[in-house]
Order: sequence, then C-alpha cells, then structure tokens
Amino acid sequence: MPVLTDIATLATCRADGGQAAIYTVPDAALVWADNTIQWAGPRAKLPAEYAAWEWQSAGGRLVTPGLVDCHTHLAFGGWRADEFAARIRGTSYLDIARTGGGIASTVRATRAASEADLVTRAASFLDAMRTLGVTTVEAKSGYGLTVTDELKTLRVYRRLSETQPTRIVSTCLAAHIVPPEYADDRDAYVRLITDEILPQVADEGIARFCDVFVEDTAFTPDEARTIFSAARRHGLRAKLHADQLTDTGGAALAAEVRAVSADHLDCVSDDGIAAMAEAGVVAVSLPLATLYLHVAPLPARRLIDAGVAVAVATDFNPGSAPSYHLPFALTLACTLQRMTPAEALKGATVYAARASGMEAEGGSLEPGKRADFAVIDAPDVDHWLYHLRANACVRTVIGGETVWEADG
Repeated sequence: MPVLTDIATLATCRADGGQAAIYTVPDAALVWADNTIQWAGPRAKLPAEYAAWEWQSAGGRLVTPGLVDCHTHLAFGGWRADEFAARIRGTSYLDIARTGGGIASTVRATRAASEADLVTRAASFLDAMRTLGVTTVEAKSGYGLTVTDELKTLRVYRRLSETQPTRIVSTCLAAHIVPPEYADDRDAYVRLITDEILPQVADEGIARFCDVFVEDTAFTPDEARTIFSAARRHGLRAKLHADQLTDTGGAALAAEVRAVSADHLDCVSDDGIAAMAEAGVVAVSLPLATLYLHVAPLPARRLIDAGVAVAVATDFNPGSAPSYHLPFALTLACTLQRMTPAEALKGATVYAARASGMEAEGGSLEPGKRADFAVIDAPDVDHWLYHLRANACVRTVIGGETVWEADG
C-alpha cells in the first residue's frame, strides 16, 4: 500500500472542465492500494491514516495518468518502407493503394504470418510502448479480411491480454478495405462481414468495437450503415476512420450511428464538427499519420472550440504511421495542430480512455480508478512536451505494479 511523494506536478486529468483542464497539483502525493487509487492531492494535506504506509519518491518529477493509445493497428506482418520513399518522391497514398500497395500489401503479409508470430511481434511493440508510459492500447484487426485471418488477429489480442500487463481494447476492423478477391462483388464482402465475421467475433467475445474505414478507396457511408447495424445487433459499439483523405461525410455518419469516436478527420467539414459535438463523439487526432503523409492535420482548434473532445493517438501501422511513440505524437499535436501541452495530455489520457470505452476505469488519477500512471523526468507538462527526448518516462505503473523502470 504505497504513497508516492516528491511529485513536482501531479496531472490528475479529470474528465470535466474542457480540453485544457488537467487539474495539476504542485508538490503532490498519490496513494494506492492493490490496483486502485485511494487518494491524490497536495502532499501537505495527505491524511494521517497513510503515514504508516510504504513511502516512495517521484524524485521531484511529473506524474501523469498512464497514457492511452486509443488508435493502433498493433498486429501486422511486414513493413512498407518502399512506400515511404515513393511518397517522398511524390506518389500519393491513394495512388499507392490503387496499384495494390498500401493496406493490401500488409494484408498479404499478415495473412502469411502465423498467430504465434503475430503474438511475439506485437508483444515486443507493447514492451517498448510501456517504457514510454503507455498503459492501455486500443488494437484493431483489419489486415486479415477473411473470416480466418480477422479472427486470428483478434485472438492475438486476447492472448496478449492474458500474457502481458498492458491493457488491450480490441476492435474489429474487417471493413478496412474491400480485399482484391471481392473487387467485383463488394456486396458479398459486406455480407461476409455482417453474416460471418461479426457473429463469430461476438460469440468469442474478442472485440469491443466495430470500426469501418469510410473513404473513396474503402467503404461508402451506406455500406458502413449496413455493417454498423449488424455490429449493434451483436453488441459491438461503432468507431470510424472518417474524413481522412477526402470529406465523405464520415463525421456526420459517426454522429448518426452514435459512434464512440471518429478518427483522422483531416478533411472534416464544419457541419460534421457540429454533428459530432451534438452527439458527443470523440475526435481522435493522429498527427504521426499526417506527418508521414505530408498532409494538413486534423483542425484541432475548430473541434475544441466547437466543444468536441479531441483525443490523440499514434495510428501505429506499417504504412502511414510506423511509430508507436505516443509522447512524440503529443508534441506533434502541439506543433502541427496548435494544441497546448495540457490539451494534448488530456487527449492521451481521459479523452483517449473515453474513446476506448474505458473512462469509468482509467485515464485519470482519481480515487476509485485504476492505479495506472507514469513518472516523467520533467517538472511539468509544458516542459515535457517542449523538450523532445528519446524518452522522458522513468517509471510505468499498471494496476499498482511497476512494469518498467529506468536504470538508476
């Protein structure tokens, strides 16, 4: 039953108060028992009942909630460095996709990989993410696109949940693209998703969400409605890849189907923003993807000013965002999207937890929530995200247990 003291700044990140309200406490203390937070506040006001507990020191550092990466494509085969070079030479993402590259390339590599190979590879990514302070990861399928391979990927996430400490939230993204074998019969692939993949996913309980990529090279809004209707029947909540490359009305669709989040939104319209605000849909910003694709990022200030909660995630995948470095994504959210460090941190904690359906359990440092937190070698949030380093995290705690600690 530890008490963490010598905290220069404690960012509690409660959900209320808007994007910039992270409720910092200077010279703070944090108390937990087993896996649950008991108390958080100024050290001078620490209740006497905790005086006999084990005391630990944060060394005069920043303490934040464990970071939540609410959009990743964690399990995949292969890489796509050739496309990185091609895009630098001027080939567009859509042109690469239309010639059999892009997502289709990763689908081929993922289908060829065994479940055991995917588990080993994804576990190594999670190991590295924990060193950055990441304690929860939303992980999508979408590189299998057959019944067998979609289930294989989601079973990978179930195995990871059972064998390593990071909390995994699984999402079925069978509607990522229409695979080549169904190019001449899109309706048949939609039926495969609704009549075979989603029922089996629900029967095995291996996903919490159903995601659809609504885009010119992927699925139409009407196809998405059909898929979401089936998902709802099977108890899966909706998420969308929306308005990434073109304005397809994805944000408005997310509001219509009461999606928990709409992600990307680089080309979102004012009408779409208004619809999301009214429906309470979380916008998920993915600045690493816009950096790699060299496109204008999500208009964070317009969304925040309209009252939309903006989460920040990596979009870790082998094509458009081949990095799981969530703190770097937060710095990019500041520099590319003009979010303040406080706004970015709230986007990777309690708002990201909300986008993952986990806000009742985590994402903030409040009594009754899980003891997931990170100790950051910086005096405050501004300094952390301003001073870009390979890694400023020195300790990661999940469920009250230290899962990583820097040497010394």
